[in-house]
Amino acid sequence: MATYKNTSCPVTQQPLPPESDLTPNHTLRRLIQSWCTENASLGVDRIPTPKPSLDKSHFFKLIKQLQQPGSNIKALQKLDFLAAKNERNRKFMVETGVPKALLSFIVNCFEEISNQGLAEALRVLVFIRIPLAEAKIFLQEYNDQIIKSLIWVLGCEFKPQVMVKSHAVLALKTMIQAASSGFLERLEPPFFEMITGVLKQTTTVSQQGMNAALHALLIACPWGRNRLMMVESGAVSALIELELGIQEKRTTELILGILFHLCCCADGRAEFLSHKGGLAVVTKRIMKVSPTADDRAVFILSLISKFVATNPGLEEMVEVGTVTKLCMLLQVDSTAPYLKSKAMGILRSHTDEWRKFPCIDKTFHKVY
Repeated sequence: MATYKNTSCPVTQQPLPPESDLTPNHTLRRLIQSWCTENASLGVDRIPTPKPSLDKSHFFKLIKQLQQPGSNIKALQKLDFLAAKNERNRKFMVETGVPKALLSFIVNCFEEISNQGLAEALRVLVFIRIPLAEAKIFLQEYNDQIIKSLIWVLGCEFKPQVMVKSHAVLALKTMIQAASSGFLERLEPPFFEMITGVLKQTTTVSQQGMNAALHALLIACPWGRNRLMMVESGAVSALIELELGIQEKRTTELILGILFHLCCCADGRAEFLSHKGGLAVVTKRIMKVSPTADDRAVFILSLISKFVATNPGLEEMVEVGTVTKLCMLLQVDSTAPYLKSKAMGILRSHTDEWRKFPCIDKTFHKVY
C-alpha cells in the first residue's frame, strides 16, 4: 500500500514545519483501524498503531543513565541513534541539558584516561550543536578541564580516526568561541601544539574539522602571548604548507587571517620569510580567492615590506611576482580605496630598489 505524507494543515491548508509537534487524533485512528478490519476480506490492510513519540522525560532518564558507569555506554548509543533520527529529538536534547551531560562525560573520560564511549559522545555533540550559552556556563564551572580533555582526545588513537578527531575539533572551536577574553589569555602551549599538529596532519581530520581548527586559532590570535606560542609551535610553517596543498576559499581566508596576526610579531615575520613558499603563496592568492583574502594578503605583505627591508627579501618579492600583482591590484576598479592605498604604500616604500629590475620599471610606469 502506498504511503502519503501530507505536510499541510487540513483546516488552513498552510504548510507545516517538517518536525511539527502535533497531537495525534487517536479516536479517528481507531475508527479507521476498525473499518480496515471489517473490510479485510476485500484486501484492505489494517494500518499499524504508531509508536508514541518521545517526550523530554525520556531524555532526562538517558542523562541519569549516562552518569552511571554500568549503563552509560548504552545511554550514549541511544542518544546517538535518537540525535540522528530527527530535529525534534535534537531540540529536546538541548532543552533537557544533554550537551552539558556529554561534556561532563568527556571530562570524566579524560580524568580516568578512558576513551570508551568518546566517539559516540562527540558525534552526538556535533549532531545537536553545543549552544554558546551552555558552553559559557560549562567553562565557568569546569574552568579549562574541557579544553584539556578535548586536546587529550586529539592525541588519542581511534577507529575511524578522522571522524572522531574532526568532531573533537568542532567541539573545541565552540568552546573557544564561548570563552571569555580572560580565559583565552590563559591558554597554554599544549593547546597550540596540538592544533598545529592537526594542521600538519591533514589526513587526520575532515575539511570541516580543519576549518574548525583554524577558526579556533584565529579567535586566540589577538593576544600577543598566544601569537608567540603559535610561532613556537611551528604554526607559521604549518599554515603555509597547508595553503600550498589545500585550496579552498574559507580555508584560505582563515589561513591568511592567522598569518596576518602572526606577522605582527618579529618572530612570526622571521618564520614567514624563512619559508620558501611564504611570499609566493600569499602573492598568488591576491585577486584569485575573495575580497577578504585580498585584504589579508595585502596586509601581510605590508607588514613584511615594512619591517623586512633586506635586499634578499625585496628581490624575492620581485621574483615571486609580488610587485607585479600589487601594481595589477591598483588598476582594478573594484579594489577598495583603502586597499589601493595600502598597496601603493608598499610599492612606494621600496620604489628605488625595485626600479633596478627592468621588467618592474616598466610596470611602475603604468601605475605612477
